[in-house]
Amino acid sequence: MRGNVKRAVAMLLLGLSLGSLAQAAEELVPGSGVQIKPLLREPFAGDAKQQVLMIRAEFAPGAATSRHTHFGDEYAAVLQGSLELRSGDQPPRLIHAGESYHNARGVVHETRNTSGEPAVVISTFIVDADKPLLQPAP
Repeated sequence: MRGNVKRAVAMLLLGLSLGSLAQAAEELVPGSGVQIKPLLREPFAGDAKQQVLMIRAEFAPGAATSRHTHFGDEYAAVLQGSLELRSGDQPPRLIHAGESYHNARGVVHETRNTSGEPAVVISTFIVDADKPLLQPAP
């Protein structure tokens, strides 16, 4: 019986954690044709002021994120298709399946699927635990 209670509490906490991650991830792409699946949310080892978030995002053809920044770093790998990354004052960059990219803390960026096929990316964020996942940019 005691083990069942522990399991139930653990599942509840996991659900709350992933639920809030899903809400944070949806801020990236409200109604934009990007489907977000939360994968992980936990404290960053050795620094309670930071957390690690991991998401899987599937971009429909033509779908894009809004322009935004993060309160930390994003490391991403494209698993399928290709995405155009506009980051800071750099020229747009096309990133294909098997390639990765990094968005540094505070750099305004947006990601867009310019192809006619779906694109899938896995993103890992190391961000401030007491701040939202993103800050919209003009």
